[in-house]
Amino acid sequence: MAIEPLFLHPYFQPKIWGGRKLASEFGYKLPKGKIGECWAISAHPHGPSRVINGPLAGLSLDDAYQVHPEYFGNPSEKVFPLLTKILDAEASLSVQVHPDDAYAEEHEHELGKTECWYVIQADPGSYLIYGHHAQTRQQLADMIHAGEWDKLLRKVPVKTGDFIFVPSGTIHALNKGIMVLETQQSSDTTYRLYDYDRVDEKTGKKRDLHLKQSIDVTTVPHHDPQLDIQTEQRGASTFTTYVKPPISPFFSVWQWRIKDKQQLHHVQAPYTLVSVLAGDGTITVDGDPYELHKGMHFIIPAQIKDWTVEGDMQIIASEPGNEE
Repeated sequence: MAIEPLFLHPYFQPKIWGGRKLASEFGYKLPKGKIGECWAISAHPHGPSRVINGPLAGLSLDDAYQVHPEYFGNPSEKVFPLLTKILDAEASLSVQVHPDDAYAEEHEHELGKTECWYVIQADPGSYLIYGHHAQTRQQLADMIHAGEWDKLLRKVPVKTGDFIFVPSGTIHALNKGIMVLETQQSSDTTYRLYDYDRVDEKTGKKRDLHLKQSIDVTTVPHHDPQLDIQTEQRGASTFTTYVKPPISPFFSVWQWRIKDKQQLHHVQAPYTLVSVLAGDGTITVDGDPYELHKGMHFIIPAQIKDWTVEGDMQIIASEPGNEE
């Protein structure tokens, strides 16, 4: 039996800060309401995506990972380690921070959360909250409890095409007018420091804050990670490595800017996660072509050792990293 790429149907998460741009940008059929997040490649129980083709069709990705580990190289990890999202910030997200693996395991019984963003769109003048100005944990706590947000938080300009790495312990927030593809550890643990005193329309109450946990896990003082972004030209196509171990122990992330025909293979893991952000083309496996279009997400499983992509496409790909 021929092994195919595992094409996936996303899970759409409603969010207080979300909009409807995912429908117009990618053609997704969205449920009603404010949809902030497309969980495109997800095995997390809070929003698993589903396989839509081949012998695994109909299975959620978490079930596929557990029942058919051979598709993922018979991994030692108990849970699928990565989560790919598209976030549509019609309004600003809460100011937040994520724990590392040790804190998350002890307090939340799941993975920690290191993540990164490729900026799909950013309105002119857009900025992120990224990092803080406190020099000690006591100063951090004092400024948080006093609500001195303008003094505490760093604002960083951002534009379409930027890449931002967000290690666990980094205070951060997407602000309105920004859409990103996010690659992260498979975790849904978020500690909110500040939420602009917004009221949830469903509950009529302000959303919970997690000040103690935020103070516990924030890296003090803040240091911007030093990335080594590298670009390689292969024929008419361009391949950019944004992050990889050891800078990011949990994943590597690449952009494939396909302009011709390229033969590719897995780099550091038995399987590869793929999202098509723009354009059209094909992926060919063992002589069988599969059409690719903007907004498609899929996994190239371990049984496929190499493949060919052809067309005019912008792709973000990732693989789980080696933590050792």
